[in-house]
Amino acid sequence: MKAARKTTTTAVRGSRSGRPIMALLDLLGRRWTLRIAWELRDRALTSRALRQACDDASPTVLQARLKDLKDAGLVENVPSEGYRLTARGRELITTFMPLNDFAERWSRRK
Repeated sequence: MKAARKTTTTAVRGSRSGRPIMALLDLLGRRWTLRIAWELRDRALTSRALRQACDDASPTVLQARLKDLKDAGLVENVPSEGYRLTARGRELITTFMPLNDFAERWSRRK
């Protein structure tokens, strides 16, 4: 019988699997997290502008998710610009573009 393979990953609050893909999905699966990253895909946004872009998400939840994304190295806060994706965050969004293209085609299905 094979021993379970233990992996190390960047810690994500609430994720216990130790597998990088599961930790990432646990992070992105939290309410508003993926939406925040998506809204930051083209530009930096202030906290107020980001809240409006996210259909007036609760400020408390928005700040908690921004902290999670900052802790994960996907978002940074630049005082003169607001919140923006890091290089790693932009890489993540790039991986979602084919899924976005599929979703656009799927939404037009008959």
